[in-house]
Amino acid sequence: MSNQNASLYIVSTPIGNLEDISQRAITVLQSVELIAAEDTRHSSKLLQHLSISTPCLALHEHNERDRAASLIKRLQSGESIALISDAGTPLLSDPGYHMVKMAHAQGIPVVPVPGASALLAALVSAGLPTDRFVFEGFLPSKQVARQKALEKLKNESGTLVFYEAPHRILSTLQDMAICFGDDREAVLARELTKTYETVQRDSLAGLVNWVEQDSNQQRGEIVLVVAGAAPPDDDALDEEALRILNILLAKLSVKQAASLAAEITGQKKNRLYQLALELADKNS
Repeated sequence: MSNQNASLYIVSTPIGNLEDISQRAITVLQSVELIAAEDTRHSSKLLQHLSISTPCLALHEHNERDRAASLIKRLQSGESIALISDAGTPLLSDPGYHMVKMAHAQGIPVVPVPGASALLAALVSAGLPTDRFVFEGFLPSKQVARQKALEKLKNESGTLVFYEAPHRILSTLQDMAICFGDDREAVLARELTKTYETVQRDSLAGLVNWVEQDSNQQRGEIVLVVAGAAPPDDDALDEEALRILNILLAKLSVKQAASLAAEITGQKKNRLYQLALELADKNS
């Protein structure tokens, strides 16, 4: 593929089942001058399986900033490069961001070669809304920081997707149950496309109990998909609105009290009027 219009290819590789590699991905990996791999030892197994002998170079989180500049020079000289991660789609909780950013800055074409993704595989199999979702990647490993991160997401209405390490899955589920509530629906997707693939849907409390009782669920690659927060009840009145309405009812008619309470609180007048009627009946 060596030419003056060389490209940086972002190539998705299987997350487990090797049959998920696309023919286009194989063609690109065979044709480029270089493959930049997150872990060359890990990727060599896939490349050997596919009988691909293209040279590989390690590009991971510890050397990406230093190595990206030299790779950009190779692209500028006409060599095409494929970027791959250990599994799935690069840049999703994997290295590659700085490389791609530099390629764009230098006017080098960046070409996605889509394929397997644990994020999307878990999301579409979870049975939770997919019209709007938030991918949070890995949560902080320390409990205090993790709980703070979860508290910030407590009222997020979109479906939440997380990656998690197996040795932290139980503590993370427990923290989610504390922050989001025991009854929040969630799905634990484990070892997707592999022999022991598991997609378990339950409440957070139910998942905590299930993982506690089955240590096998604390192994392998894990994705958590959590239902978003329920929309607020538009008819619900906060305590302050109720307090104001009670004060006004002591001096004004139901209609006047409801009207003035709506002005003060911004709550719906009709809802306040109905509540004022109920309060007036109780107090009569």
